Parts: sequence; structure tokens; C-alpha cells
Amino acid sequence: MKVTTIVGARPQFVKAAPVSRALAARGIAEALIHTGQHYDPQLSDVFFEQLKLKPPDHHLGIGSARHGAQTGRMLEAIEAVLVGERPDWVLVYGDTNSTLAGALAAAKLGVPVAHVEAGLRSFNRAMPEEINRVVADHLAALLLCPTEAAVRNLAAEGISRGVHRVGDVMFDSVLYNLRLAEQLPSPLAPLGVAPRGYYLATIHRPVNTDAPARLQRLVGLLATLDAPVVLPLHPRTVRALQLAEIALQRGALRPTPPASYLDMLLLERYAKAIITDSGGVQKEAYFFGVPCITLRAETEWVETVEAGWNTLVDADEAGFRAAIDAVGGWSGAGAPFGGSGDPRNLYGDGHAAEAIASILLSSSETSGAPKTS
Repeated sequence: MKVTTIVGARPQFVKAAPVSRALAARGIAEALIHTGQHYDPQLSDVFFEQLKLKPPDHHLGIGSARHGAQTGRMLEAIEAVLVGERPDWVLVYGDTNSTLAGALAAAKLGVPVAHVEAGLRSFNRAMPEEINRVVADHLAALLLCPTEAAVRNLAAEGISRGVHRVGDVMFDSVLYNLRLAEQLPSPLAPLGVAPRGYYLATIHRPVNTDAPARLQRLVGLLATLDAPVVLPLHPRTVRALQLAEIALQRGALRPTPPASYLDMLLLERYAKAIITDSGGVQKEAYFFGVPCITLRAETEWVETVEAGWNTLVDADEAGFRAAIDAVGGWSGAGAPFGGSGDPRNLYGDGHAAEAIASILLSSSETSGAPKTS
């Protein structure tokens, strides 16, 4: 049996690593395609090295472009690779343009698609990621869901065949990699911060970076906080800040280059609170039991909000201030934001990758056509 895995962005490298290990353990041959969607070495090469992810068999070098141009270039290049590889399955992750292009290329060639993180919905069609994940789900033959909510979302769209709740491969990755991270020098000391004595913030989604007035407001709010704000900067955010002439050398802000994955795990684990627009960072905050304040009006990870571990503030100052005040009452133990129970239970047992490998082995080939009941 042969699987071709398609990745292109930092979160997908994190998700693919445990699955690649599980595939190898079951004797499943894997060819890895890196589209080059994230091409900055700090967002790409360092992740392959730290995650011990095998080098790509095919690096397409697509790079940055507008959505249509980027997806089109990926579609053409992926199709050529798949014709040569002739895999039994194509494995795609999440909701990027690499996901969409991979699913489309495979489906048009009649190669069945398995979608990891299937069923997630923000219900905001203005987000490019929402379009990507919906299309990928309706093309996939196997829909590998991280949560029960994802299964329900697919059922509401008439998709029931090939649906499996496997848990979250990002939880697998955190459990595996945290041990490695703790063996490295701490990233806290060079930043001059102590455990629970700083906020960690990330901003990279277009809803925040492509609206200068909104970005200015968010940066201004971060600068006024009562403890240092460690702010690893995505290249997109750097460009947006430069274009809008927004200064970062002020107040509580501690801007830094993008953090490596292992450093990011430690920064998340020991933060006083996490302020982000990233879906993956929201979950990692949840895994570590750290309060999360999300700079969006909606989230795909609704369980974190429903359980009281995450709060959505969008760009509203009053909501932001109230969330920060709530963090002030958190002791660093127990359940922040009034949540209860083991935070890991919502996302599986840390063996999602093994479940995915087993399902791929046991599933017969399908046409990849939509499964509408």
C-alpha cells in the first residue's frame, strides 16, 4: 500500500509528523509532497528538522501568490507528481490552499482522498480556509475527524460514509515533542521573562493583518497589558505592520522572529495567557490548560469555548479587557475560565495517528466521490 501526503504550511508539518511515524510503523509506504506554500526557512525547514519529519520526496517550490494563482500552480504541479507516484491514497491536512489543491488533483485523477481534520467549520465563508475545508470534505473518501462536533457538522451536510472520529493528531504531536522541547535551553530567559509572568500573542490571519485599522487597534491593546507580551511575528504580519507603519517598540510588546515549534510549545506552556487568531495555538493552549483569548469572532474549535477554556473577543476592546481581567484571577492550576475536567479528553487519547494508519489499511479503495446520504 502506498500513500502520498501533501503538506505546505507550518501547521501541516506538525500534524503530518506523527502520522508519518504511524504509517512507517505499519509498513505503509509514503511519498511526501511539500508544495512550498510556507517557504521561509523559519516556517518550513526548521520544522522538518525539529519534528524529525523525513525530507520531502517532492518539493514544488510554489511560494506566495494570490489564492487563485497559488492554488492553480499547486494543482498543476501536484497532478504531475500523482501521475508518477500512482498512490493508493492521497492524504491531506487541515484547510490551506495546499489542502484544496491536493484534494482536487487527487479527485480528478480518481485517487481516493483521506482528509485529516475533516468536519471543522467556522461557518464564515469569508474565510478562505472555510472554503478549502468544505471542498476537501466533499471530495474525500475518508473523513478523519478530531472531535464529535466535526462529525456532527459533516452529518448536517449529508456526509456520513467514510467518517471516523480519530482524535486530534496535534495532541499526538504535543505529547511526543514536549519531551524533546524540555531537553533544550529554555526560550524564556533570553526574552527576559519568567513562567506565568508574560503573555504570548500571535497574529497572522488575513482578517487581522489585512485591515490596517483593526491591526493597529489590536497591537495597541497588546501594548497596554500588565506584563510583557511575547509576539513571534509571521512574515505576513511583518509586511502588514510595515505597510501600515505600525510601531512595535512600545509598551509591553516584545516582538521576536517566528519561534521554532519546540520553542513555541514551551512559550505556550508557561504563558500567563495566550492571545491569538491561530486555530492550532488555541488547541495547544487548551492542551496545556492555559487561558486563551481569541482575536476572532468565531472558531472551528468550539469545544474549547463551550468548556470555558477559550474566549472569543474579535477586536472588541471591552471584550478584550474583560478577558484579560478574568486571566488575572487564574492561579496557574486547575481549570482557567471556569472550565472543568481533563482538557485532553475532548481531543482523544494521543493515538490519533495510529488510528488513521489502521483505518487506511482496512479501508477499501473508493472513487473519492462525495458521500451524500
